[in-house]
Amino acid sequence: MKETVLVIAAHNDDQIIGAGGVLAKYAKQGKRIVTIVCSFGVVSHPHLRAEVIKKCRLEECKKADGLLGFAETIYLGLKESKFKDEFKKEAVRERIKDILKKEKPRMIFTHGLDDFHPDHKEVYNFVESIISKNQINCPVFSFDVWSVVKLRKRDLPKMVVNIDDTFGLKMKAILLHESQFSVWMIGMWLLLWKVILKDWLSGKLYGHKYAEVFYRLR
Repeated sequence: MKETVLVIAAHNDDQIIGAGGVLAKYAKQGKRIVTIVCSFGVVSHPHLRAEVIKKCRLEECKKADGLLGFAETIYLGLKESKFKDEFKKEAVRERIKDILKKEKPRMIFTHGLDDFHPDHKEVYNFVESIISKNQINCPVFSFDVWSVVKLRKRDLPKMVVNIDDTFGLKMKAILLHESQFSVWMIGMWLLLWKVILKDWLSGKLYGHKYAEVFYRLR
């Protein structure tokens, strides 16, 4: 049976922006990459019907995840900006518990404490809550999407991964989320350059061309 690596992300592209390099590397090594995406990301296009943008974002995610070799993406369909209330629902908590029980992940990646996006913060808070209840029994690592530097909990153990061989794939996968660049053009291009700069700086710091750095929550 393949070893499973699980990602818990707020939106369709967060797992690629934050950990696409290492996830692609793990997929190449034969690991099963499973992503839980909490929402469909429909608020990114308020001028379109929800079903239209939902279909578009699902197709983009399928292409990007396929490029990186991911095995499965599971959508929870939570309401964006309402994650705090959504995570209190028994049905949502039970579904995540069932996924954890079925997949038996050997490692989990999720959002970090320093990310200022409210949905990302709530995903982090939720994962922390189930860690505290001993509902997770494998290592859990956090990644950042919008923050550039780690501001808090600098004492947490780090994991540094050389992504020289998968950085190009990561960039191609991000660009496959075309709908985000068409609507949030300036913000997304700034984010893209932030990803390039961050991975490059991490690489220089740890002796690689590009690297991703993660903090261990458990």
